Amino acid sequence: MPGPVNRIERAPVDGWWRRLGARLCPPRCLACGEAAAPGTDLCPACAAGLPWNAAACPRCAMPLPGASSPVPPCGACQRRPPPLDAAHAAFVYRAPLDRLLPRFKFHRDLAAGRLLADAMAARFASLPRPDALLPVPLHPGRLRRRGYDQALELARPLARALRLPLLDGVLVRTRATTPQSELDASGRRRNLRDAFAVRGEARLPAHVALVDDVMTTGATLHAAARSLRRAGVTRIDAWVCARVP
Repeated sequence: MPGPVNRIERAPVDGWWRRLGARLCPPRCLACGEAAAPGTDLCPACAAGLPWNAAACPRCAMPLPGASSPVPPCGACQRRPPPLDAAHAAFVYRAPLDRLLPRFKFHRDLAAGRLLADAMAARFASLPRPDALLPVPLHPGRLRRRGYDQALELARPLARALRLPLLDGVLVRTRATTPQSELDASGRRRNLRDAFAVRGEARLPAHVALVDDVMTTGATLHAAARSLRRAGVTRIDAWVCARVP
């Protein structure tokens, strides 16, 4: 059995100027704007209300409150197993994640991204260790418009914290697609058919974890996983920040 991921301790990075700035301009909560607790980016209420995805289907990360431990696959995954071997979401997509994630994804709030990546690292540190992390890529056209790739911005600090190789640029989007948020479940699947490919010269390890911000129907992650299967990857997990119930 693969061993747990080992997390490293981070060295303190605050210099005297940051401490002085914190005194002059007390930090505000990234979710609600109230005063943040010392040493954090959230106020006590938002920190206490973080919707951790404590009990979930191990194949699709769908929240299953009250499920026994270990949690069995949900009925949908039993009837039609997904192309992912496992899926893990740190949070359920509800307040305050419904404010933090859009700020990070659409408004370049990288402080919110760091907060979310730290939470993912803490949550995923004990999971079976993949050989590498692969961020789910944006199409180059969308990347140019947005200016950054939110999955990559989560995957970089996650890989550093958990001492895992990061394979950026190995998985690519082969064509522009309609934003998934504008489509229903069947439309999402059609929209992403053959939308990903592995670079021809890339050599992939046997076990990888795909990293993304939000999992809704799973269509994006499933399409990416199928491309990785065709390239010879034998185990594919998904590590996402939040799961839409």
